[in-house]
Amino acid sequence: MLPIFWRTCARDDLAQIIRYIAHESPPAARRMKRLLEEAVLPAAEHPYLYRHSERAPGLREIVAHPNYVVLYHVMANRIEVVNVVHTRREFPGAKA
Repeated sequence: MLPIFWRTCARDDLAQIIRYIAHESPPAARRMKRLLEEAVLPAAEHPYLYRHSERAPGLREIVAHPNYVVLYHVMANRIEVVNVVHTRREFPGAKA
């Protein structure tokens, strides 16, 4: 099982999403935070479970919610969460 490491940019993405949702509903923001963080957990045991991203080459993507995709990179010793992206926004380039 590989440990999961969230890069600073991914944590920043998550915080921005949660702040935005919290303006309308703090309980919904808490639920979304938990959903997005837990979406990555299966990758710890099965790093190649999710498909290669066509929108962010070099990364894999988890459709954690219809509006949000979690981008990650499989390293030799860990899973690195790179970004959390709203599906209507432009995807970042690979940062692997």
